[in-house]
Amino acid sequence: MKIHVNDIDLFYRKTGSGQPFILTHGNGENHEIFDRIIDLLSEKFCVYAIDTRGHGESSKINTYSYQDIADDFTAFIKRLKLERPVFYGFSDGGIAGIIMASQHPDLLDKLIVSGANVTPQGVKRKWMLLFRLIYFFTRNPKIKMMIRQPDISDCRLQQIRTPTLVLAGQKDIIKKKHTLHIASQIQNSKLKIIKGENHGSYIIHSSKLLDIIKDFV
Repeated sequence: MKIHVNDIDLFYRKTGSGQPFILTHGNGENHEIFDRIIDLLSEKFCVYAIDTRGHGESSKINTYSYQDIADDFTAFIKRLKLERPVFYGFSDGGIAGIIMASQHPDLLDKLIVSGANVTPQGVKRKWMLLFRLIYFFTRNPKIKMMIRQPDISDCRLQQIRTPTLVLAGQKDIIKKKHTLHIASQIQNSKLKIIKGENHGSYIIHSSKLLDIIKDFV
């Protein structure tokens, strides 16, 4: 299905019934990374798995920003009149979710983010060097966004009132101290570092998130 928001078309897959539950992916991916969990979540929730702008079957664009993605999510929720949805964001989806929750503190019922950073400095040095090298050779605008954004202040994080679960893998590309700092700045937040997992191993084509989500929601 597609919906027109902010002058673009967003593709989404809708399954199940019950409380709205939004799934959002990371950079360079699409909603299909959640193929192992969508049907399981649909047993309890009405799941909306979105392709973000410039990804999957959503509209192609030339310039990327996390604020634009956050604005798309906000418009999506309001246009479909979703009441108090649970929002899950992986990596870039989590960054945009944090921005959205800080600007619209009463929009969500719960926020879950994994592998998110609030500044480029939150990414481990070796990974950031790799991303910069990739961008040097490809000039990929998606990579450009990753190495120059986001810039979310502690003040913004402190504006989030939504109950929040902050996740990261033990071997994540995000610095552990950075993840801990994000959780420390968000009121009413919980932190979980997933033992033995990397940035996306417990998320991409995996059902490992299911029990974590159920315990929190």
